[in-house]
Amino acid sequence: MTCIPTVIENGAPTNASERTAREQRCYTFLNRLGIPYRRADHAVAATMEICREIEKSLGCPICKNLLLTNRQQTDFYLLLMEGEKVFKTKYLSKALGCARLSFATDEQMQALVDVTPGSLSVLGLLNDPEQRVRLVIDKPVLEQAEIGFHPCMNTSTLAVSMGDFTGTILPALRHEVTVVELPAEDAQTEQQGT
Repeated sequence: MTCIPTVIENGAPTNASERTAREQRCYTFLNRLGIPYRRADHAVAATMEICREIEKSLGCPICKNLLLTNRQQTDFYLLLMEGEKVFKTKYLSKALGCARLSFATDEQMQALVDVTPGSLSVLGLLNDPEQRVRLVIDKPVLEQAEIGFHPCMNTSTLAVSMGDFTGTILPALRHEVTVVELPAEDAQTEQQGT
């Protein structure tokens, strides 16, 4: 894969007023909380393969963000998991004690968290004041020193310390957080073989 040109800076961009409203909300939120962060501006990063290249420049793991719904499409979940981990719905459904989950539609993503596919981020919960989306985090994500995610636009990626993420950002988002421990692919293969 070709290396993606990336510019790393601290804090909000100097041209923040020229960015989308959804991206501006993210910078305003983090600045209001006094959260220091590094920002990588880059070409569109709509896949985890591209994000892996950005991780190298940013020096921080970027988590995978999935918006999921139950079969009745009445409950919605934002799952944060390690970027390289393969998502298996049966393990998360079991951990949450709900019917098999599926991916929410692009329209549901737009309506619930005002984000388009490829730009989904924990900061999308800023756009969900009614708390219709439940935040679910795979435990290994929380074991990292830093966490990387988009500011609701996939042309920038932010790196935040895990202490600031769990101690300040998550409480300020005011969404229920559920921590799960999803098996790694090799553990899943071993379980299937026995």
